[in-house]
Amino acid sequence: MRSAEITRKTNETAITVSINLDGTGQSQIKTGVGFFDHMVDQLARHALIDITLTASGDLHIDDHHTVEDCGIAIGQALLRALGDKRGIRRYGHFNLAMDDAQVACALDLSGRPFLVWNLPFPTQKIGTFDTELVREFFQALSTHGGITLHVDLIHGFNSHHIAEAAFKSVARALRAAVEPDPRAPSAIPSTKGAL
Repeated sequence: MRSAEITRKTNETAITVSINLDGTGQSQIKTGVGFFDHMVDQLARHALIDITLTASGDLHIDDHHTVEDCGIAIGQALLRALGDKRGIRRYGHFNLAMDDAQVACALDLSGRPFLVWNLPFPTQKIGTFDTELVREFFQALSTHGGITLHVDLIHGFNSHHIAEAAFKSVARALRAAVEPDPRAPSAIPSTKGAL
């Protein structure tokens, strides 16, 4: 089973996440941040990765610590579930259209975290959610999941659509990258012999 569970507790948040890379996209998400719950549900559903995520955080301050720390925990769970990455495709990319928005994602499960972020939002809020937290989530996911991640807005004017297209495009790229490669089922996909 390519699955993992992470528990992370700090003075700001308490988080438990479990993932199954070979799931069907089922999710149970409860972070106390409604819009973010919706986005992580999209991540699970479109990556076909089962995610159970519960978080309690200092929401009386703002959503920042909760969203960022969920990115850390999901990244750590993803890394653990991948093990030595033997037999995976490693790379994924996807261009996703959602109404006015089109977002492109390319990623590499390289073990070398790097985020290239070209996703400007026309508004600072989606409801009560700070749009800058979308980048914070993906920065944490990239860093703690060992992912080289490029996310680019091709066009769009609705912040909700832009954010959702970003989560879905990353999900679809991640789905491709974690899939077993039937042509190299026991190989580590690197000339170095390790990822």
